[in-house]
Amino acid sequence: MNNAPLRIVIADDDREMRASLIHLLEGTGWEVTACSNAKTALERIRTTEPDVVLSDVRMPGMSGLQLLKSMESQNSPPLVLISAHGDISMAVQAMQDGAYSFLEKPFDPRQLLRILRHAAENHQLHSTTRRLRKRLGELSGIDRVLLGECEEMTALRTEVFEIADANAAVLIQGATGTGKELIAGALHSMSARRDHIFVSINCANMSAQTLEKQMFGESDGQLGLFRKAHGGTIFLDEVAACPREVQVKLLRVLETGEFTPPGSDETITTDVRIIAASNENLEAKVAAGEFRADFLYRLNTLQINLPPLSGRGDDVIMLFEHFVSQLSQTYEIEAPELSTADAAALLAYDWPGNVRELRHVAERRVLAARRGGGSVATALRLEDPENDIPETLREAVAAFEKTLVAKSIRTHKGRMDAVAEALGIGRRTLNEKIVKLGIEKETLLNERTRP
Repeated sequence: MNNAPLRIVIADDDREMRASLIHLLEGTGWEVTACSNAKTALERIRTTEPDVVLSDVRMPGMSGLQLLKSMESQNSPPLVLISAHGDISMAVQAMQDGAYSFLEKPFDPRQLLRILRHAAENHQLHSTTRRLRKRLGELSGIDRVLLGECEEMTALRTEVFEIADANAAVLIQGATGTGKELIAGALHSMSARRDHIFVSINCANMSAQTLEKQMFGESDGQLGLFRKAHGGTIFLDEVAACPREVQVKLLRVLETGEFTPPGSDETITTDVRIIAASNENLEAKVAAGEFRADFLYRLNTLQINLPPLSGRGDDVIMLFEHFVSQLSQTYEIEAPELSTADAAALLAYDWPGNVRELRHVAERRVLAARRGGGSVATALRLEDPENDIPETLREAVAAFEKTLVAKSIRTHKGRMDAVAEALGIGRRTLNEKIVKLGIEKETLLNERTRP
C-alpha cells in the first residue's frame, strides 16, 4: 500500500449534498471527483480509477443501482450507496447486487468516513494482490530468481547483472533469511563459470582443522573443494565464523590463486571465484580483533547489501504468492486464495526471519489448506497476544500504519518534517497519527542507537 491520498468518485444530483461531501472528504485528505449524475460518474470511474465510489440511489437518468450494475467487473471499485428514500428492502437488494454498504440520509459523517476508508483500503489490497500476481506471471530469468518490485530489489538485480561476470571476490551482507545464498547462486549462474561447479560451505560450527580439510584437501588424496570447484565458484556462508588460521590460507588463494593441502609440500594452482556472506558487521569484528583486516579487504572487492523483508513493502505479497504457488504444486493441491485479511496480515507483520520465515509461513498456509482451512494469521503462529494479527481490516491497517510511521521516524532520525514528507501527509496529520497509534518517538530513537 502506498501513501497517496485515497481517491473517490461521488455521484449525487443534489448540489448542496455534493458540496457538503466534497468539504468533508477533502478536509480529511481524500482526492475527490464529484459528478451530478451517474452517467458522468461512470466515465470518471473509468478514467480516474478511484478506490471507492459513493452514489445516491435515486437520480435522474441512471440510478445508483443501475450504476452498480454497470460497474460489474472484477477490478471495479466498491460502491457505497446513500439515499433519503431508502428502506430495508432496497438496502438488502443493493447489498445482494454487490454494493459494499448502504447508508440512509441523514447519516453520521464519522460513520460514512469509516465505511468509505474501509472500502477503499480493502480495494487497494485487492488491487495490489492482482497487480503483483499478474507481474509474477510475466517474470522470467533473473527477475523470477530475485523477486521484488521495490527500489532496493530493482537496484539489486542491476548490480547482479553488472558484477556477475567479474572474477573478483564478492561479499554479500544481510540479515538472516534475506537470501544471501540465492544471490550467490545467481551470480554464478549468470557468469562465464556457469558450466562449472558451484559449491557452498558453511564456516560456522566447524573446527579450523575440519574446515581446512574440507576446503584444501589432504596429502593422502582427498581433493578438497578448491580442486573440485576449479573453474567454478565457492560460496563461503557465515564467513564471520571462519577461524583466523583458515583466513590466512584463504587470503593466499585470493591473492595468488595458490594453496598447499594440509600435510603436503605441493603447491596447487586453482581458478575459483570466492563469494562470501555474513549477517554480522565484519568491520566491527576486525576492530575487535576477531577477523583479519587484510582478508576482509580482499573479500569485499565487490559488495552487495541485501534489504530486510520488513522494508520491502508490497514485495511480501508477491513473494508469498510465489511460494504458495510452488508449494501447492509440491503438495498437489489447488493454491489457496489470498484474502484481504491475509494481505493485511502479511503487510502488518515485521518479518524478523525475512524471506526464509515468509517461505515457512507459506508452507504452513498450504498445509492448512490441504486440511481444508487455515489463514495467514494462523500460519504466522503469533503466540504473544499483544502481537496477534487483528481480526478486522481496520485494525490490520492501523497496525500496518504504525509499522510504517515507526520505520519512517527511525529512518529520518526523528526529523518530523522529513517524516511527514516521506509519508505524504501533513505535519498535523502525522502528530495525530502518532498519538492515535500510541507511537513513542523517543523510545524508537533510543532503540535505534542501542549497541
